[in-house]
Amino acid sequence: MSTITPSRPQLEIENRFRSTRRRSLALCEPLSPEDMMVQSSPEASPAKWHLAHTAWFFESFILREFLPGYQLFNADFPWLFNSYYQSFAAFPEKRLRASFSRPGLDEVLDYREHVDLEIERLVAGNPEPEALKRIELGAHHEEQHQELLLTDILNAFFTNPLRPAYMGKTTETENGDLQSSQSRKQARERHAGNGHGGAPDFVSFEGGLREAGYEGEGFCFDNELPRHKVWLEPYSLARRLVTCEEFAAFIADGGYRRPELWLSAGWDAVRSNGWQAPLYWTEADGGWKIFTLRGEIPLDRVQVSPVSHVSFYEADAYARWTGKRLPTEFEWENAAEGQPVTGNLLDSERLRPLPATEIIQNQCPTQLFGDCWEWTASAYLGYPGFQPLTGSLGEYNGKFMSGQMVLRGGSCVTPADHIRSSYRNFFPPETRWQFSGIRLAS
Repeated sequence: MSTITPSRPQLEIENRFRSTRRRSLALCEPLSPEDMMVQSSPEASPAKWHLAHTAWFFESFILREFLPGYQLFNADFPWLFNSYYQSFAAFPEKRLRASFSRPGLDEVLDYREHVDLEIERLVAGNPEPEALKRIELGAHHEEQHQELLLTDILNAFFTNPLRPAYMGKTTETENGDLQSSQSRKQARERHAGNGHGGAPDFVSFEGGLREAGYEGEGFCFDNELPRHKVWLEPYSLARRLVTCEEFAAFIADGGYRRPELWLSAGWDAVRSNGWQAPLYWTEADGGWKIFTLRGEIPLDRVQVSPVSHVSFYEADAYARWTGKRLPTEFEWENAAEGQPVTGNLLDSERLRPLPATEIIQNQCPTQLFGDCWEWTASAYLGYPGFQPLTGSLGEYNGKFMSGQMVLRGGSCVTPADHIRSSYRNFFPPETRWQFSGIRLAS
């Protein structure tokens, strides 16, 4: 055992653990037990499973290794709630998680309470530094699942014929971009000089030898390391994200019917899946409606909000249609590094992308953090010298470095203190159920 005394970093880790665990339960408060059983697609997971799996992570990688005499809550849980750690234990098929009617929700909540109490017992006993590192990793892991929980609930409620809202509209959300037609017209005019209602303005960046990857003393995931040099040619980034209004113009121009705009695999996805618009867009009475966590909203009330829930293929096709391209992840990081992590993130409680704030000329792009994850043109690969974590935790990121694309910047359901400029998200190119959007580059 370590002989270090409790330190400020340990207290920070403890506090993050506690606040993260509370937030997960708070996100489930609007849900019924029946809601928490739904798994509406093979990509998604039930909310009850998210609660159990995040407790499993702390039990499996911390309590079992670092708390002497720890007793499992349930001998079946180590394999039942394993996600994909092949070297740890066998696990059920992901698509079957909705069939886990047992254990019931009450037992899952008891499991979480058991794990929380045992983590508190561990940190009170002068834990090893490695145990603290893993508790910190576990908190960040649970924050990822908080975002997944909300994206999965959005998908579940969209597939429900009643189209229920996760959370109702509030005065604040009504005063966002859900305004009268006159207010919306004024908003478009106010932003016209910054590209709203037309092509977005671009910010130019010098090329040259730059560095990418995490730098600092705080937490990061292994896929953000090591920091290394990259060469960038001069480039430009759009000041804001592509809006719903702009993407609707792509649809109206036959974007989903023009194979010349699409990568080969993307065109295959369009035909096999019947894509005609972003996920959660439905056409009715001659217009589009968009389903959100706060219910269904007519397109004409969110025209200047960022388009969301598009795949990499759709983002790439849209960029081709405009004569532009998607940025590389290193171009994005170079623009975002050193900028404050502020924006429409989970903490704002808006729960959907919002229009860009007024943009001051000659400043950096807006909406770098929050609103929508931004697809990049970069394949998800390890950096030069990448070293995964040891043991089963080495499966956390490294084994997915094939067939996936990088997204940057976080979304409206990403916890604010979870995201940073070096953070790398990744999904297969056909993924649409995440809050994923588009920033153009040239």
